[in-house]
Amino acid sequence: MANLALFDLDMTLINVDSDHSWGQYIVKKGLVDPKAYADANDKFYQDYIAGTLDAVAYNEFVAAFLSTQSMTDLEAYRDEYLKTWIRPNMRPKAIEQIAYHRTQGDTVVVISATNDFVVVPIAKLFEVDDEHTLATRLEVVDDVYTGKVADKPNFKDGKIYHLKNLINRFESQGIKFDKLIAYSDSKNDIPLLSHADEAICVTPDDTLRAYAKEQGWQVVDWAM
Repeated sequence: MANLALFDLDMTLINVDSDHSWGQYIVKKGLVDPKAYADANDKFYQDYIAGTLDAVAYNEFVAAFLSTQSMTDLEAYRDEYLKTWIRPNMRPKAIEQIAYHRTQGDTVVVISATNDFVVVPIAKLFEVDDEHTLATRLEVVDDVYTGKVADKPNFKDGKIYHLKNLINRFESQGIKFDKLIAYSDSKNDIPLLSHADEAICVTPDDTLRAYAKEQGWQVVDWAM
């Protein structure tokens, strides 16, 4: 029986935080008030690093800008963002590890706290389709973002909630897994890593590195 390989996105598959760098991109484009937006974006990112992020508040902050733009314009901005910020930061070792799992017949899933507007197209760069991508869903009505979160943020314990729903969908199709293997860099993913049968800490932050040592989890370095 094959395994389910779960990959966090930011600072695991890519060498940047896609949520934060999207904010940097729209500031550089002059699409938002540069100081106010950058200050708020940086504050939320520091909260994330500290493990104190209010995930709903942050995602509504991100979605507020999306709600002011047409989908056509947003997709054009996003295409440029992927080309200039994401493609150069795709980690070669991450690409190799995904390829390895596929040779083993494993199912690969990207599981990220970042919003789906940003995550889904990045996952596709790693050849992971939207059916195998878990992200924080933002509400869209009549092809326009409303500024609200559509479901529980895919953050900390929220990742377990969405993962269980995904596994239930797989099982309803007769697909079962021998074990769950999870990759992440962040202490915010200790719930996910603890839930997995095998936890692999990728260039981890100091807190996760110490916790991994206590738990006997594998630590690898994929930094570029």
